[in-house]
Amino acid sequence: MSLLVTNARLITVPAGTDDPGYIERGWMLVEDGRIHAIGEGEASVSADEVLDVAGAFVAPGFVSSHSHLFTSGSRGLGVDQTLYGWCDAMFSVLGHASGEDIYWTTLHGSLDFLANGVTTAYNFTDPLVPWEPMVDGKRSGDAAVLRDIAWHLRQVDGCHDSGIRFVDSIAMDAAVGTDDEIFDRFARSVAYVRSLDPDLALGASVMGQVQWSPRPDAAEFEVEAMRRFGVTNQAHFLETREAVALQQSKFALYRDAGALRPGMIFGHFIQTTEGIIREAAAGGAAMSWQPASNGRLASGIALVPEMLELGMKVGMGLDDQACTDVSDPWQNMRMGMYMQRARTGEPESMMPERVLRLHTLGGAEIMGVDEKVGSLEAGKLADFVVVDPRRPDIGPLWSPVRSYVLACGLRNLRKVFVGGVLVNEDGVSTNPLAAEASARIHTALPALADTYGMII
Repeated sequence: MSLLVTNARLITVPAGTDDPGYIERGWMLVEDGRIHAIGEGEASVSADEVLDVAGAFVAPGFVSSHSHLFTSGSRGLGVDQTLYGWCDAMFSVLGHASGEDIYWTTLHGSLDFLANGVTTAYNFTDPLVPWEPMVDGKRSGDAAVLRDIAWHLRQVDGCHDSGIRFVDSIAMDAAVGTDDEIFDRFARSVAYVRSLDPDLALGASVMGQVQWSPRPDAAEFEVEAMRRFGVTNQAHFLETREAVALQQSKFALYRDAGALRPGMIFGHFIQTTEGIIREAAAGGAAMSWQPASNGRLASGIALVPEMLELGMKVGMGLDDQACTDVSDPWQNMRMGMYMQRARTGEPESMMPERVLRLHTLGGAEIMGVDEKVGSLEAGKLADFVVVDPRRPDIGPLWSPVRSYVLACGLRNLRKVFVGGVLVNEDGVSTNPLAAEASARIHTALPALADTYGMII
């Protein structure tokens, strides 16, 4: 099957340049789920189906390089808390969920991302070791409880069944079991991800847990998993304002284990020092930036312009629906840009073109999937959004790409395509499981709260 998109304001975000790749009146030909050709003016090709977007923007689907899709039913909790208290509130309900509950919350979260134009996500699955309250920057319990591996696999199924593209991030849960048992669990999860459609399940990754692990050799475990299984690693690291000196001291664990290299991603990376940033950048490690979440949880502002200046690769993520509340990539871009400008006093420290690249191709690059997604280029998977600047009307497009970032948003988002197939139109999913996902979380989660109580 082929699809020809015509009369489009194309924003292609091509690799190898900072130019956003804007074409005022362009066309795009999709064949068998991939972009076959892009051109300017009248299309000289034909297709099975023609989509005339009548001057709307056509841009790459957004990439969230840091996400927790199972949290979609937990918005509005822990609003008066920073990270650890917020986690206590969220898991006061989700900690009692069943494997089927977690499947439906993950499916719901994945469909929510698609509805908002996010077509690819790095997804942290909830670990097999349940959440424990943190005290002085450390887990309070002995981490003796371990869920069945189905807890993880059902979250993978939820992503897959939604039709979103995803990299699956797997916790090693290195505090429970022998070394062989830990690697065997991880191997089973990686094998399951790799058994799925490789154009949806884009890869597996380590969920870095050094920040919370009681094992002093946790970084060595993660580096060995990266080597043994050929996977990346993203660690929640230097995120919160609690126990900052303790957090910073653990950077040496990653450094000494040989983790500072391409394929290593530090998520959040806020409570840094100049030396930490320089070492991470010099080694080739990347960073995932979640400005909306960082503001919601009062975590702070990452020094992103400084990281970019040192050559560090950066992508943007939406984090949890439960700590961004609305998984809106336009809001995320604007909040990030405004935070940096307010911090530096320099408008050029974060420009619209840059945040757009970070939330598309930049995210794909740090996830290691930029050969498939992140930009509109021939050969890549045809994931794109149709955004109408006249519904509602944002006025003259003096600088179209900047207007796309600064003045458009979910209110202008008309259609979302994955592989050239319509997956959402005007906020309505085409997925046959969408209605059931909504019904399930509206029934199951309140029932859990009624039974076990909850922290607001």
